[in-house]
Amino acid sequence: MTFLRHTLAHLLKDLRLEWRSRDAVTSMLFFSLLVVVVFSFAFDPTAAVSRQIAGGILWMVLLFAATTALNQSWLREQRNGVLDAHRLAPSSAAALFLGKAFANFLFVTAVELVLAPLFVIFYNLHALGQGWLLLLVLPLGTWALVANGTFFAALGLRTRNRELMLPLVLFPISIPALLAMVQATTNILTGEFEPNLWIKLLLGYDIVFTTTCLLLFETILNAE
Repeated sequence: MTFLRHTLAHLLKDLRLEWRSRDAVTSMLFFSLLVVVVFSFAFDPTAAVSRQIAGGILWMVLLFAATTALNQSWLREQRNGVLDAHRLAPSSAAALFLGKAFANFLFVTAVELVLAPLFVIFYNLHALGQGWLLLLVLPLGTWALVANGTFFAALGLRTRNRELMLPLVLFPISIPALLAMVQATTNILTGEFEPNLWIKLLLGYDIVFTTTCLLLFETILNAE
């Protein structure tokens, strides 16, 4: 129960900070809307083509948008020696990681809720497959991005070019998850193939990398 309380405390702290500044959600939302509108005007695909490409566009937009906010979440911890206080605190480093990851997950999910109707409007989308599976693919895919992103953003805190370091490390690591996200979303929208295999791959990816991040985060937090 102590672990859960600490995780919840870190989560609520990040939510309060974001509510006051709105830096992460605003930057992600502005970038995402800009890319979606530009792509919609760059070409005029038919409805069939829209279903083929919408999955790739959606996840690439979310990946780049999330990257802009992940570094900011840890920069807050460097102010006024907060990160040093976390090292000295008796709470688990894994609780700090989970609280931060859950907060980032909620921020990206909020952006997804705004983007979803815009994708339907701009790309004339409706799922030909089992549309309810998107309610499974979206959170699994979002968690894959933010869990690794939160971990590697903390890893790059002490580097000089931290804004460049995160995408250089995160993007290659996320390739299997991105493949599963895009393929599962495309299969659901087109109805041509069953997305179950890709969903299982995405779930396995989340379990493996979340466990790895939890086990290694204390080393990352206390590294000099």
